[in-house]
Amino acid sequence: MIVQLINGLAYGGLLYVVAVGLVLIFGLRQVVNFAHGSLFMLGAYVGYVISFYAGFWAGLVVAIAALGILGSLLDIAVFGPLRHRGPMTTVLVTFGLALILEDFAQAIWGKGLRLQQPPPFLSGTVAIFGDSFPVYRLAVIAMAAIVCLGLAIWMRKTRVGLFVRASSVDPEGTAMQGVNTDRLSILVVGLGTSLSGLAGVIAAPLLSLSPSMGSYVLIDSFIVVVLGGIGSFSGAFLAAILIGQIHNLGVIFVPSLAAVIPLALMSLVLMWRPSGLAGTAA
Repeated sequence: MIVQLINGLAYGGLLYVVAVGLVLIFGLRQVVNFAHGSLFMLGAYVGYVISFYAGFWAGLVVAIAALGILGSLLDIAVFGPLRHRGPMTTVLVTFGLALILEDFAQAIWGKGLRLQQPPPFLSGTVAIFGDSFPVYRLAVIAMAAIVCLGLAIWMRKTRVGLFVRASSVDPEGTAMQGVNTDRLSILVVGLGTSLSGLAGVIAAPLLSLSPSMGSYVLIDSFIVVVLGGIGSFSGAFLAAILIGQIHNLGVIFVPSLAAVIPLALMSLVLMWRPSGLAGTAA
C-alpha cells in the first residue's frame, strides 16, 4: 500500500506542475487555456527529439526554453486580445489552437506511440518496504516539490512575485502604480507554458508519447484547478496530491470507475464549497 501511495504522489506531482501553469495564465490573463494539454504534449516531443542528440537533461532545458518562448508569443498574439472577450470565444480559440498543435505533432511525428527512456542514473529501482520502486518516479516527486517551493519563494519573496499577485487581484490598480502589466503578463504566461513543457518532458518516461497524450492530463489538470480553487496555488497543490492518490488507487481497486471518481469528487466539493478547497487566494 505504501508503494501505491508513493505512485499517487508521483502522478499528483506531475499534475501539479501542469495545473500550476494553468493557474498562472488564468491569474494574469483570465483566460482558460484549453491548449495547455497540447503544449504539454509539444514539450514532451521537443524533449524526446533533443534527447537523441544531447541527452535527457538537454532536452529538458530546451523544452522549457522553447515552450516559454512559444507561450510569450501566444500571450502577445492570442491570450492578450482574448482577455476582454466572452468565455465562449476563449474556449473556441484555445480549443482550436489545441487542435492545430495536435495536427502539427501528427504531421511531424505521426500517430504512433513512442517511448522515452529516463536518464541512466535514474533508470533503476530501490527497495521500499520490500517492494522495488522505480527511482525515476521518486525523481518526479522531487522535481514537483522543487517547482512548488521555487514558485512559493518567487511569489512571496521577490518584487516581481509581488507584482504578479497584485496584478492577478487588481490589474488596473497595479498598472496605476507604474507596473507594466502587459509585459508582466508576457513573462507569467511564458512561465506557465514553460512549466507545461517541463511537465511534458518529465512525464515522457512515464507515459507513451502520442499527439493525443495531452488530452488526458488536461482533464485531470482542470479538475485540479477547479477543485483547488481557481487562481489558488496552494489549492492546486492540495488538489493535485488528492487527485493523484484517487486516480492511482481507483485504477487498482475500481478500474471501471477510475475516470469518474475525480469528477464526482469535484462536484461534491463544489456543492459544499463553490470556491474550491482554498478559494481564490494564492
